[in-house]
Amino acid sequence: AATRQDMTYWLQELQQKRWEYCNNLDAAKRDSRTSPTPSDFSKGLVAKDNPDLSILSQNASAERARNILAVETSPTDLVGEQAASQPAPVQASTINFSLKQWSTEIKNSMSSLRKGNNENRRSVFYTTEEWELLDPTPKDLEDSMALEEKRKPLAEGNKGLTSSAFPFDFGRIPHKARRPLKDMIGSSKNRTSSDSSPTEWCSGSGNRLVSELQLKYQSQQEELEKLKKDLLSQKELVRLLQQTVRSSQYDKYFASHLCEGVPKDTLELLHQKDDQILGLNNQLEKLNLEKDSLQQEVKNLKCKVGELNERLGMLMETIQAKDEVIMKLSRQLSECEDSTSSPSGAINSPTATCTSKELQELDRLKDNLQGYKTQNKFLNKEILELSALRRNAEAREREWQAKYTSLEAKLCQIESKYLILLQEVKTPVCSEDQSPAREVITQLLEDALKAEPSEQPEQAFFKPHLVSEYDIYGFQTVPEDDDEEKLVAKSRALDLRSLSLSENREISTGVKWENYLASTMNREMMRCVELKNLTRSGIPHEHRSKMWKWCVNLHVKKFKDSAVPGYFQTLLQKALEKPNPASKQIELDLLRTLPNNKHYSSPTSEGIQKLRNVLLAFSWRNPDIGYCQGLNRLVAIALLYLEQEDAFWCLVTIVEVFMPRDYYTKTLLGSQVDQRVFKDLMSEKLPRLHAHFEQYKVDYTLITFNWFLVVFVDSVVSDILFKIWDSFLYEGPKVIFRFALALFKYKEEEILKLQDSMSIFKYLRYFTRTVLDARKLTAIAFGDLNPFPLRQIRNRRTYHLEKVRLELTELEAIREDFLRERETCVEKRDLISDDEEDS
Repeated sequence: AATRQDMTYWLQELQQKRWEYCNNLDAAKRDSRTSPTPSDFSKGLVAKDNPDLSILSQNASAERARNILAVETSPTDLVGEQAASQPAPVQASTINFSLKQWSTEIKNSMSSLRKGNNENRRSVFYTTEEWELLDPTPKDLEDSMALEEKRKPLAEGNKGLTSSAFPFDFGRIPHKARRPLKDMIGSSKNRTSSDSSPTEWCSGSGNRLVSELQLKYQSQQEELEKLKKDLLSQKELVRLLQQTVRSSQYDKYFASHLCEGVPKDTLELLHQKDDQILGLNNQLEKLNLEKDSLQQEVKNLKCKVGELNERLGMLMETIQAKDEVIMKLSRQLSECEDSTSSPSGAINSPTATCTSKELQELDRLKDNLQGYKTQNKFLNKEILELSALRRNAEAREREWQAKYTSLEAKLCQIESKYLILLQEVKTPVCSEDQSPAREVITQLLEDALKAEPSEQPEQAFFKPHLVSEYDIYGFQTVPEDDDEEKLVAKSRALDLRSLSLSENREISTGVKWENYLASTMNREMMRCVELKNLTRSGIPHEHRSKMWKWCVNLHVKKFKDSAVPGYFQTLLQKALEKPNPASKQIELDLLRTLPNNKHYSSPTSEGIQKLRNVLLAFSWRNPDIGYCQGLNRLVAIALLYLEQEDAFWCLVTIVEVFMPRDYYTKTLLGSQVDQRVFKDLMSEKLPRLHAHFEQYKVDYTLITFNWFLVVFVDSVVSDILFKIWDSFLYEGPKVIFRFALALFKYKEEEILKLQDSMSIFKYLRYFTRTVLDARKLTAIAFGDLNPFPLRQIRNRRTYHLEKVRLELTELEAIREDFLRERETCVEKRDLISDDEEDS
């Protein structure tokens, strides 16, 4: 800070920011005021779910005390980086008297003159430094005059504030004695006739200001009059048209209903009276318009008079303040002249010299006292805030202690029940009906499956919620049908919860993401090694929407640049207006997409309509594919973090950029090719497991086919699924091969222990749901399986593509031979294939 005033300003701002941060610390995540990367960017279905947060209520008395102890300071022209970049001020001393008190004096005088604007006053104090007047340069004089001209139009908006711009440059000098303010402002009784010329000069500058304001006001008033005239002419035209319409309607009605059997003289008289009525109505309308215009003019004149009175008052106050300064300068000048004219008297008056020194010392002590008062007020506020923060910390500690006690009590209860269960298993009773432990076992199973009852809010805060009904992505944690499956699912959810609680390094990952995103706020995000490593470790929930959208836009930039504006809405409108062959199958699959997710569980769920729109729009964009079962799950996962249009482009990225051609067509040619490539990689990366499958003739591609088609949706737990999707959207389809191999390597030893094909195949159908450690799985996928070149996958895709095409050609030839043989053979004419039956 360049000055102590700026230092106080920055201390006060830091104090306020700390108070805001600590008051919001009880929330689960930081908001945009404390985080360098605002998290309100989140879109999609998941981002709209707000977790339940417990925030401590603020102390009203503490807030009132903070407002009372607030130190009102404002920065100077340069603060922060701008002040730090300026060169150090040059110490100079050219005049023996200080002007710092005079500028402060004018501010205080203006504040005292305007009694009703105490809220605009500021406390200014100086303790060990003062500012000395330096001779202004011609350039500085020009700049100050330009600044004064800029401030003039702002006088209307800042009616409670007045400021005087002095064309002086201030330099910092060591402490000198200063005179108090009351001695510097002289009494108005001692004014001399010589003061009239400075007063006239100030009055002249005020007159120039008034004349300029009047010219501006007149020009604006002329423009307003022109607009009013145009408005009146338009109103008159509308009135004449309305009058013509009414007269024509009246004539029509009069001629059709009243003219029958009425004499002609009577009709003429009626017409005359009607014309007179219309004329009187016109005159009345004109008089009303004139009345409105006169009232508006009166209002404008009143406003103008009020504004001129306010400006005049401000100018008079400024003139009075400057007049007092000029009077004081004149008085000091006369004193200096008297002292120079009688040097002998000055030498012979040691008492006067001592008195002046005492006055200077008194001024210095008063300034120091004012500074210490302000400093004391700031420190009192600091003590108050620290006390409030300490109380909040103690309250949080008590709440955590209560949670810990509740968890410990529940653990003791569970251990007690399971001891009984273990005793029952160790020494079973012959008669189950007479066993008291059987009742305990039954009750224990019922307690494990029973949903937790709703509690009072004050009790719910202390109760540990180990497993909720839905996870943060909206997936159901415990199914509702089978009791055995319920136990397995709840056990799995508890293991996941335990892993998430024990993951201490997640905090450091979140900090790394915050630091990286903060470094890219002022520049465009680019692909780099740091971003790839961060993505592999998993994108935090609050930043996933932003990063997924960035990844999608990165891959489909050429498609979006070539598309017309509103491309997605055009496709959607076309799909809704015209019948589509794929729309029937899309409607059948909507509720079967993710039935265990609350965003797609019922026809009225918010995600169903969005899912329908994206699939219909894509079916019109890519009619060769139209719709394939599996696309609905890809879109459903994308919609959890993206809006409809971004989810549409995400589907385009997966189908048209990442995956080979014919991956989602009717033949699923690309999917079959990838299964053969995966077999080659299994034999290379996991040779023992591959030989084990070959020994027992287990075709594991029946399981992995769906992994590749829908990118592990409904195959792994949700936490691992979204970490896979993070890397998949950034790096591409090679990630699917990595994680598919990593899943087998994760459970390699367990699979090798199985010694028959049925048990192996049964284990493969559910083993991915038992993989819970995402960090270990990621380390295997991106560490243990290296090297993993993409070129090798491309070469093997090309090789197997030719083989699969030859096999399909042979199958097609066999099919044609069968059809010809069926036509020629009477016994086989009744045989039809499944495709023919569907058609």
